[in-house]
Amino acid sequence: MAGSEIIDRLKGLEDENVRLRRAVEELSILNDLSRTIGASLNTEEIIQTVVRRSLRAVSAEQGVVTLVEESEQDSMKTLIRTAEVSMERVKYHFNQALLGWMYINKKPLVINDPATDERFRGIQWDASIKSLLVVPLIVKSKIRGVLSVYNKKDGKKFTDDDLRLLSIIAAQSAQIVENARLHEQEKALVKMQEELTMAAAIQNELLPATLPAIPGYDVFADTIPATSVGGDSYDVIQSSGDGLALCIADVSGKGMGAALLMANLQATLRATVETREKPSLILDHSNRLLYRSTSPEKFATVFLAMLDPAQHRLTYANAGHDPAILITSNGSTSELPSTGLPVGLFEGVSYEESSVSLNPSDVVVIFTDGITESMDTAQAQFGRERILEVITAHRIGSAKEIGKALLDSVAAFSKGMPPSDDRTVLVVKRFV
Repeated sequence: MAGSEIIDRLKGLEDENVRLRRAVEELSILNDLSRTIGASLNTEEIIQTVVRRSLRAVSAEQGVVTLVEESEQDSMKTLIRTAEVSMERVKYHFNQALLGWMYINKKPLVINDPATDERFRGIQWDASIKSLLVVPLIVKSKIRGVLSVYNKKDGKKFTDDDLRLLSIIAAQSAQIVENARLHEQEKALVKMQEELTMAAAIQNELLPATLPAIPGYDVFADTIPATSVGGDSYDVIQSSGDGLALCIADVSGKGMGAALLMANLQATLRATVETREKPSLILDHSNRLLYRSTSPEKFATVFLAMLDPAQHRLTYANAGHDPAILITSNGSTSELPSTGLPVGLFEGVSYEESSVSLNPSDVVVIFTDGITESMDTAQAQFGRERILEVITAHRIGSAKEIGKALLDSVAAFSKGMPPSDDRTVLVVKRFV
């Protein structure tokens, strides 16, 4: 055998040994990665492991996983979950143009000279990015994320072997990352449901179990939340002497935050009713306390009235709430309009008050905007005109009959459409 043939043969064996060693290293990397990420359901831990192993596998300086979520509002929602940096440099941010390219093409991408790459002309690359390797995380033919690494060490270029290995890592990791993310979403949903259950219990306990009986008067109140936890509430409070405080409130927001805000407001109102008899002063004090104890976006509309059954007089103050309706025995109607801003918006607000006399068979109906703004299948609102029609037609009935008729009419009008807001009504009727 000639010397040149021996040399060629030895070189071939050496190349084969290099390929075998690389194959063994790749198998070791993949086996280690599979064992490590398969034992965890924590998305952050899994992603950090994937990035670290990827940097080691292709000798890159930095790496990042960008998770992609599809939503109705956006074709893609990008969530940069983690980045591993092996050198003291500013972390690179995944370029939206790269994400768009990956989303369309769904295949690996290697760029060893970003400045001259024709596929991304016009993009301003960070001057320190010399090369990058990007592979999709695909689950059931949909991109759920992107794994990208930057700058091959020692100034080298990423190779086809690097691209192949990173693609295998991405394929091996995609479903596990997705499973972990779904597990986290399920846990978050369970936690949210627990919070909603707790908030619903809090809100239910805030409502009066029974309404005080007032000689010569009939009182009814009810609320139908749009979700398990609403932002509406009502209260009927026996004040000093024989008076009665009537209140409907609608707080901003929904869920646990709204329930806690309502608890704060209702406790404040109840405590203030004990020391102040004028609705305007009660709202003044409650507004200051709510403003000081909540964030700026938290506020509530409130209709508060004090009923004097001896004088048959209703004195009220309205903090940004829908005007209540007074209907007389002959069917004429008038509004009890708003007299101020919602509570909690500004600290220095003063509220005015007005009063009306209640004659036998007069009815006062107080409600939240969930009644007026309830919609049917054609998106038409129930509106105040229909409210007037219903309560006028049922004015000879009891407070409960009037209130139930209004709620039933709204439900019938909606034709099965789920309520977009809470529906709350409070009715007071004088009999004698």
